[in-house]
Amino acid sequence: MSRRYLMCRPTFFAVDYAINPWMDPSAPVDADLAVAQWTHLRDTYRELGHTVDEIEPIPGLPDMVFAANGATVVDGIAYGAQFAFPERAAEGPAYLDWLAAHGFTPHAAKEINEGEGDILLAGRFVLAGTGFRTAHDAHAEAQELFGRPVVTLQLVDPRFYHLDTALTVLAENQIAYLPEAFSEGSRRVLARLFPDALLASAEDAAVLGLNAVSDGRHVVLPTQAVGLASQLAGRGFQPVPVDLSELLKAGGGPKCCTLELRS
Repeated sequence: MSRRYLMCRPTFFAVDYAINPWMDPSAPVDADLAVAQWTHLRDTYRELGHTVDEIEPIPGLPDMVFAANGATVVDGIAYGAQFAFPERAAEGPAYLDWLAAHGFTPHAAKEINEGEGDILLAGRFVLAGTGFRTAHDAHAEAQELFGRPVVTLQLVDPRFYHLDTALTVLAENQIAYLPEAFSEGSRRVLARLFPDALLASAEDAAVLGLNAVSDGRHVVLPTQAVGLASQLAGRGFQPVPVDLSELLKAGGGPKCCTLELRS
């Protein structure tokens, strides 16, 4: 199934501050390599038959490349992001302005939320993470806006600070996730809703293997997540490995770079 994605070229990508455990401002970053890896990801989507729109990067916003955090778009409705950290605050209005200009109905957030980083559409449910970034009250806001049942999931491991680092939606009724990233109650909820879910290993999650993008058949995931790729192939999916090692230095992978635009 063809998808439409929004991405942002990492023209100004850097690790100038630390707002998650992956970020180390003292470590060198190869900006040219980051752009090359991102370009390969964009081109991969297009080769798979998907449409990729691009938003212009803004100087001074090094994390704007992580487009998934910019909003959540369902049924043509764009729920804007309100970031937890001031370093990223300007990204929310920039993404919402782009979405409004391209035919989506914009809704500015009243509650702290970081877009598809923590709000993922899974069939008839919206899976919503909380614990590190997105406020629990944002889940109610999303439910009222989208008119879909929202399932709250509590994240407990700071390495997996967004839901999309610990869980990926593979198809309408199929997900993959790392159980250890969730509270005991949330694990029980996921087991009830998705009894046939693919359970990822800690090793694959540690390279952000679950920060993946699926069109229902192809799953674009970090090339380092070899075990997860094998599991996916065993379930009938086609793994599409990509190397985003430079963007991983800021805690990002393929999904972080990819905002799905659902009309």
